[in-house]
Amino acid sequence: MRTNNRREFLKNGALAGLGLISTNVLFASLTMEINKDSSLNFQETGKRLLGSGKHQLEVSAFGLGCMGMSYHRSFVPDRQVSINLIRKAAELGINFFDTAEAYGPWINEELVGEALQPMRKDILIATKFGFVDGTPAKGLDSRPETIKKVVDQSLKRLKTDYIDLLYQHRVDPNVPMEDVAGTVKELIQSGKVRNFGLSEASAENIRKAHAVQQVTALQSEYSLVTRQPETTVIPVCEELGIGFVPYSPLSRGLITGYINERTKYNANNDNRPALPRYQKDAIIANWTLIDVLKDFGDLRGLTVAQVALAWLLAQKPFIVPIPGTTKLAHLKENFDSREFQFKPAELKELTAALDKIKIVGERAVGQQASQINN
Repeated sequence: MRTNNRREFLKNGALAGLGLISTNVLFASLTMEINKDSSLNFQETGKRLLGSGKHQLEVSAFGLGCMGMSYHRSFVPDRQVSINLIRKAAELGINFFDTAEAYGPWINEELVGEALQPMRKDILIATKFGFVDGTPAKGLDSRPETIKKVVDQSLKRLKTDYIDLLYQHRVDPNVPMEDVAGTVKELIQSGKVRNFGLSEASAENIRKAHAVQQVTALQSEYSLVTRQPETTVIPVCEELGIGFVPYSPLSRGLITGYINERTKYNANNDNRPALPRYQKDAIIANWTLIDVLKDFGDLRGLTVAQVALAWLLAQKPFIVPIPGTTKLAHLKENFDSREFQFKPAELKELTAALDKIKIVGERAVGQQASQINN
């Protein structure tokens, strides 16, 4: 992302933007501001904090979502390639790794456990419970006896004797949230679990859980095409001192410019073909977002994905995205985006441009839609 020749960088950025008239005009004044500045506005941002008090975790600015290495992303990379990638992430400075019993099921936890065993004391592992037999299609199950059973199984698969952060994967309407939080509290007292988290929970359920057992982090889908958490969930996290962990911060590859209307998926191992937002018409309609991000990034030496991730980091200091990837180049690309810091005027104008874009296509349908934001 850095360049040794600032003048050449700006020259190349300007040339790259010549054919991008509509949105480049929007950012023209900001480009002049960059030209006047003696720096390129890159800064190492270091670690972030999830939670507060004794249930606070110090994590890297980004975590690594490991789901796609074995589940729902069309192809499964060679196991050793994935192990090497996870270990490379740790070498780069990522210390926060996300998995779940449902990813596979079970095989993703085994992969993560094997990859991170040599460096277990130096990293943090987050996993999840909440489905019948670890299978989302079979329905929800957060009964206390199930939670305890899943934790014991996850510990074996992860090759560890404690879980740094245990999420309820989806809120189970048949089990009171107070019972779920109480069960996790017992597991924390036993030493098997260190911190409690929720995923896709409503503000009401976050409060209920937090009243019984302090919640360290709330994980939900959040990206430039899925901004619903801004309404109530992120504000309640800020109020209660809870960290916010966006999954799919690049909307399963949609906010990268790599996916287009011609992209083909393996329907046997990919949930995107069933989602409205990934249909051809929706992808074409939403391409305006990619254009805006590309125009902004071209003038600053950033990729589309880097702009999108940097924007998330700029929203709140307690936000820690967990982009997933199966490629080393994308891992480095994503992690390097932490170095860019928006100037207030830049962030305001980019956000204003993004606010004008109407996103086409719901993020979920059917059973999946019924299990989110509960």
